[in-house]
Amino acid sequence: MRDKSIKSTAISTQPNSLMTALLSARLHHPSAYLGPHMTHSHGLIRVFHPHAINIQIHINGHFDSMTRIHPDGIFEWQGKTLPNKPYLLHIDEIDATLKTITYETYDPYAFPLQISDHDLYLFNEGKLRQTYRTLGAHKVTVSGITGIRFSVWAPNAERVSLVGDFNRWDGRVHPMSVHHSSGVWELFIPGMPENFLYKYEIRNRHTGEILLKTDPYAARYELRPGTAALTPSSERYDWQDTAWLTARADWDWLHAPLNIYEIHAGSWKRHPDGRFYTYRELAQSLLPYIQEMGYTHIELLPISEHPLDESWGYQTTGYFAVTNRYGTPDDFKFFVDTCHQAGVGIILDWVPAHFPQDTFALARFDGTALYEHEDPRLGFHQDWGTCIFNYGRNEIKSFLLSSAHYWLSEFHLDGLRVDAVASMLYLDYSRKDGEWLPNQYGGRENLDAIDFLRELNIMVHEEFPGALTLAEESTAWPAVSRPTYIGGLGFSMKWNMGWMNDTLSYIQQDPIYRRFHHNQLTFSLLYAYTENFILPFSHDEVVHEKGSLLTKMPGDIWQKFANLRLLFLYQITWPGKKLNFMGNEFGQIQEWRIHHELDWKLLELKQHANIQAIGRDLNHLYKNTPALHQLDFYSEGFAWIDCHDADQSVISYLRRSRNDTFMLIVLNFTPVPRINYRIGVPVSGIYHEIFNSDASHYGGSNMANIGDIRTTHEPWMALPDSIVITLPPLAGIMLSLEGT
Repeated sequence: MRDKSIKSTAISTQPNSLMTALLSARLHHPSAYLGPHMTHSHGLIRVFHPHAINIQIHINGHFDSMTRIHPDGIFEWQGKTLPNKPYLLHIDEIDATLKTITYETYDPYAFPLQISDHDLYLFNEGKLRQTYRTLGAHKVTVSGITGIRFSVWAPNAERVSLVGDFNRWDGRVHPMSVHHSSGVWELFIPGMPENFLYKYEIRNRHTGEILLKTDPYAARYELRPGTAALTPSSERYDWQDTAWLTARADWDWLHAPLNIYEIHAGSWKRHPDGRFYTYRELAQSLLPYIQEMGYTHIELLPISEHPLDESWGYQTTGYFAVTNRYGTPDDFKFFVDTCHQAGVGIILDWVPAHFPQDTFALARFDGTALYEHEDPRLGFHQDWGTCIFNYGRNEIKSFLLSSAHYWLSEFHLDGLRVDAVASMLYLDYSRKDGEWLPNQYGGRENLDAIDFLRELNIMVHEEFPGALTLAEESTAWPAVSRPTYIGGLGFSMKWNMGWMNDTLSYIQQDPIYRRFHHNQLTFSLLYAYTENFILPFSHDEVVHEKGSLLTKMPGDIWQKFANLRLLFLYQITWPGKKLNFMGNEFGQIQEWRIHHELDWKLLELKQHANIQAIGRDLNHLYKNTPALHQLDFYSEGFAWIDCHDADQSVISYLRRSRNDTFMLIVLNFTPVPRINYRIGVPVSGIYHEIFNSDASHYGGSNMANIGDIRTTHEPWMALPDSIVITLPPLAGIMLSLEGT
C-alpha cells in the first residue's frame, strides 16, 4: 500500500537562505538543509541533483516520487514519518553526452559523521600519529552500506565540497559537514567506486576565494601532469618479510655494516623506448645487482608523489602516496618485500623541510597559510622557492609525524633519510639580516622545528625497532645523533658533510700540491666521534656542473681511475657508515641526468669494469670484516699510525674490532711509488697484504707486497715494532696480522 505522502508544490519550508547558500555553493552545514529532517508535523527529505530528471525514494518496499521544488535540481519528499536510514534513491539523469541513464544509490546525507571526537582531539593536539587512517579517503562500511569516507582539514573554509567526474566537478552537489571547531570536514559517499578522480573545492570564509585542492592525505594520485587524487583501491598486499622485521628489531646497527646505494628510481635504468622501470621490474633487476655488489641497503630519492620530474622528488605534493610513475602502492610493497626477503634494507629520502607553491596542493590550502607560516620571513624558502612548514602548529605535527609513520608502517621501510635538516633548525638559514625573525628568546634556533624533530625520532625508535633516521645536516649543530633524553635531536646517524667536502676538495688537488692540504685528510678525526656519522658521496656531488666523481679526479686517464680507486678505499676504511650514489661505483663520466639512465655501456670498457670490480670487492670486504665496521662510532676502533707524513702525502692507521683484531691501512696519495716504506705496528708477527687498490685486475700497475711481511724489533712511530713495505702509486693497501 502506498504511503500517503504529502507532495510539496512550493518552495521549501526551510529558510530560503539555506537554499540560496546551497545553490551558490556556500552551504556551511549541509545537514541543516539536505537529507532527512523531522518537523513537528511530518518528515522531510531533500536531495540536490542538478542533472536529475526524476528522483524516487524507496519507502516501505516501493519507490515514491520526489518533487522538484527548484529548477536547478532540488527535490523534496514529505511524509508522515521518515523512512529508515539509510534509504535508497532511484535517479534518472541526463549524462554529459545528453543520454538518459538510470541508477540507484543511497543518500549521502542520511549517514551520520564517523570520525570520533577522540581522534579529532588528538589531531588538533598534534598527537595523532596515524592521521592517515582518519583523514583522506577510506573505504568503510556504515549502517551495512559500503562506500568511501572523505575528510579534510580546512579550518578557514566557509564551505568544502567533494568534486570529481562523479558530480561533473560541481562544488554545489556534495558539500561536506564540519566537525565543530576542529576544522575537519567529512562526507561519506555510499557505493563510490575505486580509482575515481576527486579533489576538494574550498571556499574561504573571509575572502570568498574558491580553491580546487587535491587531498593532502590521499594514498594515490593520477599520473602527472594530472593532480587529482584517486579513491582507494581494495588491494591488500600479503607481506612475507616477517623474518626480516623480527631480526631488524634486534639489529645492533651501531656495530653492524651499513653500506647504502643511493638511487633515483626513474634514472637508474630505463627501457630502450625510454619507459621507466616499474617497482616490480626494479625488484627483478636492481636487487640482484645490489646483492652482487655487496651493498646492505638501498636509499631511494623521494618517491612520494610529485608532479615535477626535475625536482627529483624533493618538491613533494603527496606525503602519503607512492608516485605512480613506477606502479601502484602494492607494486612498491612487492619491491620492499622482495628486498627484505633477500636481506636488503630500504631507506626513503623524506622531505619535511619544505613543500612547493603549487596551487593544487598544500600552499594556502584553505585560502590562508595553513601548512606554512603567513610571514614569508618564516614561511618561504628563498633558495628553493618553496614553503616552509609551520612546525609550531599542532595539526602540522600530526600531518608530518603521520607521514613518517605511514611510510614505516604501511611499507615496512627500514629508515628515513630526513632532507635539509639544517634549513629546519635555523631561522636565519640562507637569509640576510632583516630577512628572518628570531625566536622568543632572541635566538636563531627554530624551537618548533627542534621539538618536531625530537618527537619524530622518539616515535620512530619507539614504534619501529631497528628502523633508522638519518639526518642530512651540514652544520656543527651539536648532538644531532644523540638521544633526546640527554638533549640531542635523537637521529640514528648524521651525514658527515664536512668529511665529504674536505675529502673531495683534497682529492681534486693535483698530487704535487696535496702536501699543502694534508689536514683535509686528517681533520675529520678531531670530531669523528661526536656523532654517528655516515660518509656520503651522494647525488648532490654529481649534478649542477660539479662533474662526476671520476671527472673530479686530476691527472691523465690512468691517474683519474687510480685516484678513484684510492678514494673508494679511503671511504670504506674510514670510520663511519657508507653511502654512494648510483653510477659512482663504475666511474660514470657524465653528471647524473634525470631524464637518462646511467651509462651502463661504459662497463664494456675495461677501465670502468675494473672500477666496478674494486667497488664490489671493497663492499664485501667491508661487510665481512668486523674491524672495518664494528667500532665505527667508537674511538677505540681507530688508531693513527702516522698522520704527519704530509711531504709524501701518505697516511696510515688501524681499524679495530670489538675483540681487538685489526686491519692496517696505508694510503699513498701521490703517483710516486714508495719503496721500503717503514711503518710501526702494534703487534709483532707476520703480516699479509689482503687488499691492494693497485692490483692489475682493478686496472693498476700491480705493485704489491707478495708473501710474508715480517716485523722487526725496530720501534717506529711510537710503536714497538715495524715493518717495511712497498706503497704503489696513487693507491692504498690493507694488511692483516697472520693468525687473526
